[in-house]
Amino acid sequence: MPLTVTEKLIEAHLVEGTLQRGSEIGLRIDQTLTQDATGTLVMLELEAMDLDRVQTELSAQYVDHNMIQQDFRNPDDHLFLESACRRFGLWYSRPGNGVSHPVHQQHFGKPGKTLLGSDSHTPAAGAIGMLAFGAGGLDVAMAMAGEPYIITMPEVWGIELTGELPDWVSAKDVILEMLRRHDVDGAIGCVLEFHGPGLAQLSAMDRHVIANMGTELGATTTVFPSDEEVRRFLKERGREEDWSEWIADAGAQYDREEAIDLSELEPLIAMPSSPGKVRPVREVAGQEIYQSYVGSSANPGYRDFAITAKIVEGRTIPPDVSFDINPTSRELLLQLMSDGSMTTFTEVGARMHQAGCNGCIGMGQAPAYGKYSVRTVPRNFPGRSGTRDDLVCLVSPETAAASALKGEITDPRTLGVTYPRVAKEPVIKHRTDKQLLEPPLPIEEARKVELAYGPNIKSLPRFDELPDELELPVLLKVGDDISTDEILPAGTRVLPYRSNIPRIAEFTFDVIDESYVRRAKDNEDYAGHMVVGGDNYGQGSSREHAALAPRYLGLRIVLTKGFARIHKSNLINFGILPLTFRDSEDYEKIGQGDVIRATGLHGMRDKQEVALERLSSGETIIARHDFTPRQVDILLAGGLIEMARIAKQ
Repeated sequence: MPLTVTEKLIEAHLVEGTLQRGSEIGLRIDQTLTQDATGTLVMLELEAMDLDRVQTELSAQYVDHNMIQQDFRNPDDHLFLESACRRFGLWYSRPGNGVSHPVHQQHFGKPGKTLLGSDSHTPAAGAIGMLAFGAGGLDVAMAMAGEPYIITMPEVWGIELTGELPDWVSAKDVILEMLRRHDVDGAIGCVLEFHGPGLAQLSAMDRHVIANMGTELGATTTVFPSDEEVRRFLKERGREEDWSEWIADAGAQYDREEAIDLSELEPLIAMPSSPGKVRPVREVAGQEIYQSYVGSSANPGYRDFAITAKIVEGRTIPPDVSFDINPTSRELLLQLMSDGSMTTFTEVGARMHQAGCNGCIGMGQAPAYGKYSVRTVPRNFPGRSGTRDDLVCLVSPETAAASALKGEITDPRTLGVTYPRVAKEPVIKHRTDKQLLEPPLPIEEARKVELAYGPNIKSLPRFDELPDELELPVLLKVGDDISTDEILPAGTRVLPYRSNIPRIAEFTFDVIDESYVRRAKDNEDYAGHMVVGGDNYGQGSSREHAALAPRYLGLRIVLTKGFARIHKSNLINFGILPLTFRDSEDYEKIGQGDVIRATGLHGMRDKQEVALERLSSGETIIARHDFTPRQVDILLAGGLIEMARIAKQ
């Protein structure tokens, strides 16, 4: 039977299950990626599992999220991560070396390989024909220990690209068009596979832009073929021997097919505060801005910065606009210095920042209150920038540059200048391989490495098993599309505590309800509590802190209309029951303050419904689950680590 690229990649790594849609499958993982906002927990989990050495072909740890060293906490975590890499056998990318996703694609990415990352934008590696998933840190730790990654066999969408992009339109507008069509939950449980003659115009880093933000549609991952463009990309990196061809068979069938005529696209913008609120730029042009921000894993390539420099060259940024340039790697920074782009940015009044994630996740570069910020980042969830009630818009580099020049949201086609041309990805003149530290030690020496614990690094908390019956108050009720940034914020005041669960838990649901933590701590009459939510609960970042911190505060059940994939898995991994309403109308029947009795929880292996009694009225509401036997075992044990401990006894 003819196969899609996705099916070929899955088949090549399948260790459990079949290609039947909706069934559970286990995949062999070749590579893993961790970053510092999630990696500290992963290393603590490896220690808790008594792992001797990672079992993958390659694992890499990046320091790209938390680089603002306002006190000892971040540098202490960096030292801890470096020591853990030497102990467990990972590559270590030093602070300031760059954002994990483009650096990994450039140095380690290989067509045909699987990649599991504790960052939701890991699917960016699909740009070069990899099968890459974002996951919670505990799932990544298990993969590093040699365990298969368990997912539900997804549907595969075929997105045919035809035509050529017009001037002033680029890859960011392609993925914004997909978000305009499908919103932030339109591709849950699906893989987006791009194909067609329009691919010839898209470089490997253009494809990275699209694959990176497929996550924002809720997609399991995004896949591009490994074709001659990928071969060119690897050749210019000096890695042509890593190339292999992965293309769909003639006659391959997709579960759903749609097409994008690139020639019909125009500059698009996602308005505050969701990646799904996409409109043509021309419809909102004229809104005054405070900030224009270029960089992030969503637009990390040389072209994205070089074309921005060409557009603003010889002009001056208005004095009331903050024009922020956020290089995505030290290597890219050297390239932009050598071609004059950094000189241009300096001359026009741009503000330069170190290579990393930075403002994308609220670590500096926060916008002014009540002012629009146009950014080439992947997300604009409420408050993610570090400013409460922010007004962040997602745009292409062309729109960001034009808006910076005008001081207002601007359709770049109206600048009245010739569209500049830049190279796809030039031959790299300056390498920064020395910033990537290879695990040099033989295993006998690695065993002698002591993990560098700072005072802010705490061991993981232990959790109890799931009882057969729970009586829980509803401490919080929220609506649709609640992001992990709202469950547990990022930013400079929160992320430095990522390796200290008791402390980071103090910020849980802070964006939504500042009283939640106090009420959770005062909830002494019950053995925990529950949260009720709408659809697509837990969208966004893969940070497992958004499950672990609420669990530490006593969260036992989350009842919603629907979950985002990674967050649901994280809840299960830490022993929190993610249940859905059998009848979505029942969402209206439960309010904050209700007390709910859940019974028969030990029978979840045999039935997919759980009875929830609302004690004030005696009414029974039926919740559903789709847990596999393995997931039920995890929940009953109190979490994946607890199950592993039980298995060792």
